[in-house]
Amino acid sequence: MHSTKPKCCHVLKQNSYQEYLKLKAKVEVLQQSQRHLLGEDLGQLGTKELDQLERKLDTTLKQVRSTKEETLVEVNKALRRKLEESTAATQPPWAAEEQNVSYRRQPAQPEVFFEPLECTNTLQIGYNSVVPDHLNVGTSTPSPSGVIPGWML
Repeated sequence: MHSTKPKCCHVLKQNSYQEYLKLKAKVEVLQQSQRHLLGEDLGQLGTKELDQLERKLDTTLKQVRSTKEETLVEVNKALRRKLEESTAATQPPWAAEEQNVSYRRQPAQPEVFFEPLECTNTLQIGYNSVVPDHLNVGTSTPSPSGVIPGWML
């Protein structure tokens, strides 16, 4: 029985050491892959490996963007709900009734009697004490020069 215990322990140690070597090799491969993804040690890669790396980066970037977009959409929905709740809480009771009432708008009718005003570049303030006879007839229409007759003041 003495001979089986050391042999068993020896096999167990050997299996553990082989497992250790496999894990160490995997760690080295992962570290090298990480360096490549970070843009380091690319000089030793061939065209095929660079193409694979580019595809891997593109795929990862698409996944990140998709996840980010989904997160932003959810945040946007939550903020919109919160805004609607806040608006509903601060709205007076009669405002909700007004929103339920439908108003019929009259169609806009163009102004038929619109006449454009004549503009002059000079501004005349005050009144003219000497008024021509054709302006002092008793009508209330302003003169074309913009001067108000004295009798209207």
